[in-house]
Amino acid sequence: MSALFACEHPAAWRSAFGKYWDAVEAKSKSKKAGKLLHLDKWYQEELPKLISSRPDKHVNQSELVKLMEWKLTRGKFRPRLQQLVASNGESTVEKCSRKAFGLLPDVQAAMAELCCLKGVGPATASAVLAAGAPEEAAFMSDEAMESVPGLKPVQYTAKHYALYLGKMVERTETLNRVDPQQDWTPHRLELCLWAWTTAQLHQPPSPEEVDVKASSGTKKKCPDLQVEQRPTKKLKTR
Repeated sequence: MSALFACEHPAAWRSAFGKYWDAVEAKSKSKKAGKLLHLDKWYQEELPKLISSRPDKHVNQSELVKLMEWKLTRGKFRPRLQQLVASNGESTVEKCSRKAFGLLPDVQAAMAELCCLKGVGPATASAVLAAGAPEEAAFMSDEAMESVPGLKPVQYTAKHYALYLGKMVERTETLNRVDPQQDWTPHRLELCLWAWTTAQLHQPPSPEEVDVKASSGTKKKCPDLQVEQRPTKKLKTR
């Protein structure tokens, strides 16, 4: 479990959220020509708007292919998955994803529907749902999964995702109870955990510990994300 996930103080989470693009840029240095940065901006900023602009939420075939490219660039590269996803027909992708979004808030049912598509497993299905319904789902990234207690070893199954999402929703509700802005979602928490973990790998040293007041009134240690300072970028995502 990461120090960040154990923290119930919104300031620490908001600090990690504010450094998300710094973490993406740090990881992009190991990717070809900033490919990750380009794809991540598309996934975080453009795709949610495209999905929400449709009367019945869905993704099309080209969006699913690009989403898979983003997923494989952000995480572990598995070229076979890209080929399988590309083999799905346009009408099949739209019909299946439309039905999946219509099944929400039953995330497990929505995920099962998306997994009917070739090359789509629980992780990819979670990415689709998080893009269109960030208040309901969180992407099943290795970095976030490994940050949550009780989930190791990580398994890419619907059952494991249910455990992960349950803990993410619980932490989301905790943060929204103590944060006046009440703008936390499972998707936003995944961004924070990914940024936190990535910063530790690409931008050492370890984060400093700062004293904060827990909601119970007792002192609790929460992390303060330390990354290379760059001009602040606003993260346009829900």
